[in-house]
Amino acid sequence: MSSAVLAAAPAADRNAGLAGHNRISTQALTSTAKAAAAEFFGVPPAAIRVTWSDDQGMLALSLSLPVSLPALNRIAADPGLVDRAGGSVWDRAHAAKPLLKDKVTALTGSLVSRVDIRVTGVQLHEGSRVR
Repeated sequence: MSSAVLAAAPAADRNAGLAGHNRISTQALTSTAKAAAAEFFGVPPAAIRVTWSDDQGMLALSLSLPVSLPALNRIAADPGLVDRAGGSVWDRAHAAKPLLKDKVTALTGSLVSRVDIRVTGVQLHEGSRVR
């Protein structure tokens, strides 16, 4: 079947006769969660620790990570910089939970029930732009 016909076929038709299991390894889930959190918080994926637990058949994601913040002297000179950088550490962690839950679920197809975030430190961002 050509790829154009396959792409146009309904999902049920594409999956007919494709019995079996798909499994996403813990490492693949962990790498995906690290990448999503690194992008949101502006820190390297290697600085993020991810753990998974069962939550009544769904996955509970726990992240331990530093967050990127502007240097204090830049904040003192421009108090609005905190808001432009995404808000306080608390605000950023709170805002990240539903976004990371949805992103990891969408990318992996695994049902993530909740995201717990533990901020372990701060990485100062000296550049002119902070996410």
